[in-house]
Amino acid sequence: MTMLTVTGTYERLRSLLANSNFDFHDKRSSQASHRLHAFAAKFPPQLPALFIQELSRPGDLVLDPMVGSGTTLVEAYRLSRNAVGLDIDPLAVMICEVKTTGIDPELVTSAGRDVLERASAYLSKKLPVTVFLDQYPEESRRFIDYWFAHKTQMELGAILIAVDDEPDASLRALLKLVLSSIIITKSGGVSLARDLAHSRPHKDPTKRPRDALEQFELRLDKFHRGLGELRDADSNSVVRVEIGDCRLRIPLDDGSVDLIVTSPPYANAIDYMRAHKFALVWFKRSLADLTRLRSEYIGAEKVGAFFHSALPGKVERVIRRVGSKDTRKAAVLRKYFVDMASSMGEMYRVLRSGHAAVLVVGPSTIRGLRVDTPGCLSEIANGLGYELAGIKRRKLDRNRRMMPARFRGNGQSLIEQRMHEEYVVGLIKP
Repeated sequence: MTMLTVTGTYERLRSLLANSNFDFHDKRSSQASHRLHAFAAKFPPQLPALFIQELSRPGDLVLDPMVGSGTTLVEAYRLSRNAVGLDIDPLAVMICEVKTTGIDPELVTSAGRDVLERASAYLSKKLPVTVFLDQYPEESRRFIDYWFAHKTQMELGAILIAVDDEPDASLRALLKLVLSSIIITKSGGVSLARDLAHSRPHKDPTKRPRDALEQFELRLDKFHRGLGELRDADSNSVVRVEIGDCRLRIPLDDGSVDLIVTSPPYANAIDYMRAHKFALVWFKRSLADLTRLRSEYIGAEKVGAFFHSALPGKVERVIRRVGSKDTRKAAVLRKYFVDMASSMGEMYRVLRSGHAAVLVVGPSTIRGLRVDTPGCLSEIANGLGYELAGIKRRKLDRNRRMMPARFRGNGQSLIEQRMHEEYVVGLIKP
């Protein structure tokens, strides 16, 4: 692709938004390492891939400052772009690091089989596993005892001891993600929670958890195939993923990013930590720390002290309308837009002049009122100096994109009703 001028980038982005079909319902979304770990509300890889192909060149730097499951990073890697991703969710960062590792899948399979052999030996002795489980803090023990059957606890403990025996740090991280993937799943899984990947956790006393060692072995095969497809891309791109909060500072120089593609949370966000803590607690993460972190997510329901900051007129009117129904929800919505303004300001700082930022966002329904999140974010972007190239609606295929659903629900909850579309917002830094 030839070097795009400011006008050229703007017109190209406008054309993509006007003429492209962003639904991708008939496209495969589990290629390469995208399949490795369940994650709620992932967007299809074809969406970031289209913008990466059309609005950047090989060797350019692509940023996703709210990286989630790493879809943008994987596609940047496959298309020979360098990439940086940030997230405050520790499991998201762990997933992204593994999904872009480029590690030899044969090494993974060999190390995984060694883990299973050692785990079986630990299980036969029992005492090492019991001692290991007793080392968890009391709060974590209560959580584990409530959500995991004793047999499953022994199996997971044995696997973790065996993983810790692996001398290679990269392989240890990857094997821990294999373990996480058998806990956080779209169906089945080894906990007593039902459909943990995308719903509020509910304990199901009738559930018969699957054997953890058997599930680990099955997942190893999925990792082998996914990482093999990733290596087939034959990319020499550099991908960096780290814990970071894009509201505070993106750790990049001014004007150093060639393209931003990201999918920010909804205004009343999916509560990722509800599911993620089921794996993170096994990795010795404090439940108290995870609860605190949960309250800091963009879109989180917790506001704390009264939060006020001036926003563009349209956004203020939306907040006032919600406030006429529920003042607390209005405060949550204000915090969301202030957080997004801070994030978009940092994105503007690191983006090169004449280059694009693409945000995939959804509207929200709060107390029966539809919040035009794409329109509000466009107003905020305008105040920050961006030029709006356009907004394009895309329909969601709920059967393929894992969305929150009620336990044994009928598909009529508010969140199920509203999450059927999202919008692609195209911005240019002049």
